Amino acid sequence: MTDPQPYAAPARPAGSRDRASIRRTNLGVVLCALRDRGPRSRAQIATDIGLPKPTVTSLVAELVALGLVREGPAQREGTVGRPGTLVHIDGGDLCGIGVEISTSYVHVLALTLDSRLVFEHRAAVAVADAGPEAVLDLTARKVRACLAALGRDGIRPVGLTVAAPGVIDMATGAVTYAPAIGWREIAVADGLRARLSRTPQQITVDNDAKLAALAEHALVQGDDIHDMVCITGERGIGAGIISDGRLLRGAGGFAGEVGHMPLDPRQRPCVCGRRGCWEGMVGLDALLRRAADGGDPVHDPAVALETRLTELHRRARDGDARTCEALEGLADDLGLGLALLADVLNPRAVVLGGYFTHIGDLVVDRVRDSLRTRVMAPDAGGCEVRLSTLGFTAAARGGALLALDAVYRSL
Repeated sequence: MTDPQPYAAPARPAGSRDRASIRRTNLGVVLCALRDRGPRSRAQIATDIGLPKPTVTSLVAELVALGLVREGPAQREGTVGRPGTLVHIDGGDLCGIGVEISTSYVHVLALTLDSRLVFEHRAAVAVADAGPEAVLDLTARKVRACLAALGRDGIRPVGLTVAAPGVIDMATGAVTYAPAIGWREIAVADGLRARLSRTPQQITVDNDAKLAALAEHALVQGDDIHDMVCITGERGIGAGIISDGRLLRGAGGFAGEVGHMPLDPRQRPCVCGRRGCWEGMVGLDALLRRAADGGDPVHDPAVALETRLTELHRRARDGDARTCEALEGLADDLGLGLALLADVLNPRAVVLGGYFTHIGDLVVDRVRDSLRTRVMAPDAGGCEVRLSTLGFTAAARGGALLALDAVYRSL
């Protein structure tokens, strides 16, 4: 998520309405500081955001009264003296709902403001074969189940974000073009509203890779990483780009369509209609074709994807020649594209998510070697390659985090 901006005092005396607006803004700034930097003392918050400590004390008291933060002692092991008091995000009765519509499943989860997972369900479905109407029917059923569970627990959703592959029109909540699932001009947000008798206040649709990047960035901010690229891997390949702590969308919102970089020397056809896309080299379908013949169980969409990837992992560990050769080729082709991105963007980290999470330990060393060899800057420009710990949950988690932004904006 983005870093809060420092407070700037008004240039002239503020009227009562201006003062109220400034105070709401400052409440949001304090809450964002805790979200992005973790529990902190009031003195630390004051230093971080540039406000006087008495002002921060007053703001924290108001946030406590709103049930959005709580104060508690710090853990101080092995030291003498009274432990300090830290301010923590609270808000356990508010949540954001994230939904991912992927090529092979619909995933719904809910996260509270203090990052507790309070609902999660994933339903397998061949999205391209089922068609958009059936998939939206399924999605609505799963969202209704989520809303019912949240209602029983007394948790109020503040928004819902749908993650989908491809080009998204965020203004209308439509999937404009998603070749991996065969969708064009599908009004996802309107379709869900029509199917749900009770909806969260706001329904947003965004690109899956961008939302995954928000979730991944939330995990690495403690390592002082504010420039990163998150690669999502399934049938399609996309990237979410974080630059100086902010999600990079581009002039038209299309930044991150790296799967269609023309890198394939064999010029194989791509689902986008062109030839030679990087996706055809490192997408899931490409790996499965390399690793096994068409009748092999690893190609069976009725078998859970994690199960099929676990089987590939087992074969590689057992020394199966075809599987090992497929993974070596995947690592080399990944390195080719990632080196190009590292040369252009100079990120501190590249995070491999999606299906790469499940076989990444078998290829990551070779990918790192490839970057060190290919990237022009010494030591790959300081770029490290990491494996996601979120895997296939990242996009939905990012959606839930984006939905929770409503809390920070509405104070």
